[in-house]
Amino acid sequence: MATRPKRPAPPKRTTSRTPMIVAIAVVVLVAAVVFGGVFLAGNSSDDAQGGIPAVPAPAQYTTVVADGVITAGAPAPRTLDVYEDALCPACQAFEQRYGEQIAQATEAGRVQVRYHLVNLLDQRSSPPGYSSAAGNAMMCAAEDNAFPAVHASLYAAQPSEGGRAYDTGQLIDLGRRAGAGPGYAECVTNGRHLGEVAVNFQNASNDPALQRDGGFGTPTLVLDGRTVQAGSPELEQALAG
Repeated sequence: MATRPKRPAPPKRTTSRTPMIVAIAVVVLVAAVVFGGVFLAGNSSDDAQGGIPAVPAPAQYTTVVADGVITAGAPAPRTLDVYEDALCPACQAFEQRYGEQIAQATEAGRVQVRYHLVNLLDQRSSPPGYSSAAGNAMMCAAEDNAFPAVHASLYAAQPSEGGRAYDTGQLIDLGRRAGAGPGYAECVTNGRHLGEVAVNFQNASNDPALQRDGGFGTPTLVLDGRTVQAGSPELEQALAG
């Protein structure tokens, strides 16, 4: 970001944004029942080594990580920036509605997607820090050819706000089963991208273009440089091609 004459106030951490609640309320309720049970099973003491349930990648596409941003797919006619937090329920709802469609549009070359992982809800997991840890894991997976599957899996079995978070061992195990390369485990263990996840949140929180209803929230969507809402005709048209 450009140099500022004075240091900005720390970003205000609030609950996640849910701009699409009316359109996907039913999806959220179903997900709470289905995936809530999966999460509990995956984190019970009897299944600690079983880890996070892995789901198949919705599509295959290349990913690169630069300056804290995951760029998915080749240059395309449309560009979609997605600001998300791995613990955000509204982000899970967005993934359930659009995840497969976005992945297929990315694979087909209709859209290039830039994922900005943030730690808005870091204090809302037990122990704190899951937003950062999961964001770091997604970035590690993007470097080791496993992002589509890891991204889909972490949202399919998302921990609840205030609930038990997945630990490092479970995140590493998920990447292994998702086909991540040999550098993934070291990246997750060392927290290579933790600082970038924090910077992503700081930058987004201080970007006037990303503010809505008095602050920054997740998910925030920017299509070709303009903020859009889930369910908007612009987003639907871009993904359909």
